[in-house]
Amino acid sequence: MLPSKIVERMAFYRVITLACAAFIFNTTEFIPVALLSDIAAGFEMPVSQVGWMITIYAWIVSLMSLPFMLMTAKQERRRLLIKLFLLFIAGHILSVIAWNYWVLLIARVGVALSHAIFWSITASLTVRVAPKGKQTQAIGLLAMGSALAMVLGLPLGRIIGQALSWRATFAVIGIIAVIVMLLLARLLPHLPSKNAGSLTSVPMLFKRPLLVGLYILTIIVVSAHFTAYSYIEPFMNNIGQMNPGMATAILLVFGLSGIVASLLFNRFHRFGPAKFLVAAMGTLVGSLLFLLPLSDNGYFMFLLAFVWGIGISGVGLSLQIRVLQLAPDATDVAMAMYSGIYNIGIGGGALLGNQVMQHLGLSNIGFVGAFLALSGMILFIKVHLKYRYLPIKALK
Repeated sequence: MLPSKIVERMAFYRVITLACAAFIFNTTEFIPVALLSDIAAGFEMPVSQVGWMITIYAWIVSLMSLPFMLMTAKQERRRLLIKLFLLFIAGHILSVIAWNYWVLLIARVGVALSHAIFWSITASLTVRVAPKGKQTQAIGLLAMGSALAMVLGLPLGRIIGQALSWRATFAVIGIIAVIVMLLLARLLPHLPSKNAGSLTSVPMLFKRPLLVGLYILTIIVVSAHFTAYSYIEPFMNNIGQMNPGMATAILLVFGLSGIVASLLFNRFHRFGPAKFLVAAMGTLVGSLLFLLPLSDNGYFMFLLAFVWGIGISGVGLSLQIRVLQLAPDATDVAMAMYSGIYNIGIGGGALLGNQVMQHLGLSNIGFVGAFLALSGMILFIKVHLKYRYLPIKALK
């Protein structure tokens, strides 16, 4: 038997590798946000039309997360992850050689299908392979991997896209994916499906009012965020009149705040989970509300991006851990539903932002997002006050 320190170190390496996987999946989902103008220019299309790529990706994930999870519920998880990465890599190869927008869209569909299963199983897998007694910290590391997508993935992807081309950005993501896939194949043990749930779990989960409330809240708050965030690059360029370098730096600050949010989550969440979530939502509301008033001042925009990033990252971390706590008997089904619903919010927000941009003007995306986020915060407070005495099983 291996010494306990070696076992714990190996478990830590596995969690870190899964966090790296989360990094590249989140990077590729959101990289069009940083490259929207470049892709539009490359295909000689308006930004609003290219923006549909974000919506379609998100809606494919939302529609396919639960069906694909149920189809693969009995599959051994390590082998399933390798298959997902092969599809992910193939999608990026096609993205690099895409000769028109529709081919790029097909490539993104393939990546979205791999994404649909990845986020359905990864949170519960991270808990399974985590060092003993450090499951919550492992979820925090997974979330930090997601946050690093904003810190490193989006800004570096934008820098590569501007220096070389947006195709080079997709190529680099594909290369990193190959490396992560090989590490997963080497480090992960045999992982039989466990507590995945089944189709019969779905109606059971919908009988849990706190969980249903969280799902509704997820749609509202994520839509609020992406109403503005999906078009933040053209907003900074056209409304804020910022140069491309300044816009890239602000995206970097936005991502950096995700790491800070992860640290705050690990430090304070356990003392008051509901209060932490309300504070994060309040931060999001304020950030969206002040997006336009502060857009003409680069220094204030840096501060706003930092606070905004803390708010939305804190919301995401809180929602994810609560879903796992409320569905310990069907974690994969619950997370598949959460991932699907989250991506409905992404797609809905991108679509709403598109409509706001066309009918009310790009300058108003923050106000519309703030109204939605405030509605979500009020909903959560009402549901929490009504059902707060229902037992929530602690994460073991």
